Amino acid sequence: MSDREKKRKVKKKIIIESLVVFFIAVSPFLFKFYDYLPKEEGSSFSILGITIGSNGFHSVSTYIWFMMSKIIPLYLLTLWFLTSKDWWYHIILIPITMYAFQLFEEFFDSDQNIDSENILWILPICMAIIPFVYFIRVKLYDKHVHGIDLDAMDAELKELKERDRLRQEEENKL
Repeated sequence: MSDREKKRKVKKKIIIESLVVFFIAVSPFLFKFYDYLPKEEGSSFSILGITIGSNGFHSVSTYIWFMMSKIIPLYLLTLWFLTSKDWWYHIILIPITMYAFQLFEEFFDSDQNIDSENILWILPICMAIIPFVYFIRVKLYDKHVHGIDLDAMDAELKELKERDRLRQEEENKL
């Protein structure tokens, strides 16, 4: 790899990491955005030609507070998931899914009930992720705590099977 390619890679990495840091740093300010919106009942707010109403909430301020209490944790958890190097990072998908379903329910559900029954949608995802993460944990625990090296055990079993096969061949020749 040439010097120029290395510099380009480093520059790209710095830009991406700076964006991640920016989005993390700005999250408290985005969350408190609702404080600057109208608190009167039935009011609306326009920004960049988009009008935001109260969507069944008491005020626009309450609606944006509710939305930010879902959006901010969702994007912070997503950043954590995308940047984590830990073995258990897949488990972060469960709260990500929970917040995503809550937002989906708010945008696309026709009734006035919010944050209800979304556990039934998350349950299948939990049933897939939890055993996967637990399996990784067991393998790591066996290797690092108990000192069990599964690859070495597999190699030893193969060697024993090969010896048994050779012994059986010798007995069959006699």
